Amino acid sequence: MMTNKIRAGIKLVGIVIAATMTTTVVAETESSKARGGRLYDKWYAVVGEDKPSTSHPLYPADKKYADDPGANWRCKECHGWDYLGAAGAYQTGKHASGIQGINTAAGRDTAEIVALLKDEEHGYGERLTESDLQDLAMFVSAGQLDMDAYIDRATKQPRGGDPERGAAYFNTICANCHGKEGKLPKGMKPFAAQMGNPWEVMHKILNGQPDEEMPALRALDRQVIVDIMSYMVTLPE
Repeated sequence: MMTNKIRAGIKLVGIVIAATMTTTVVAETESSKARGGRLYDKWYAVVGEDKPSTSHPLYPADKKYADDPGANWRCKECHGWDYLGAAGAYQTGKHASGIQGINTAAGRDTAEIVALLKDEEHGYGERLTESDLQDLAMFVSAGQLDMDAYIDRATKQPRGGDPERGAAYFNTICANCHGKEGKLPKGMKPFAAQMGNPWEVMHKILNGQPDEEMPALRALDRQVIVDIMSYMVTLPE
């Protein structure tokens, strides 16, 4: 006969298993979002292919990178690091393409996004695998951030960051690869200079760098990332 203690024990085991399964699912979802973010950045580097040799059919012929397929096939080139496209940081300047952002697709079914990516105009169906397309769609649907919540658009400064806390995070998480002054590896633009485009910096912190060892840090609390960026602003150029 089953006692109340046994019932309670079985219930507890069920709760633990459910929690573990939920954690695993969340972790895998975050992994997919992060890989999708790297594909959004530079998909051909992620999948180990050469950059395209012909320009993307949707990129305007009269814009800066019309003759540079390596640039105009990157999702970020049309839709921006802040995901707002023509309504965001790429509204003006050399990267302005007049194309809307992916923010309008946030929350959409990934199957719809995959279908859009595979259509004749976007042309990714012949270049990316189904797994690649699913990761990219997962990022577009569920991996975007409202960058304005973390970065002041007028000043390009992180919002509410603590550079002292950021120093501790930077020196324990980032400095081993990037050096205490944020100038490594050799050939990388110093972090202090990179902070002129804080949206790109935040995107890469969250999702990693294509074809590099830099990990995706999506698991970190967003405040930790803002604190790190607030410290990066103080580093020497």
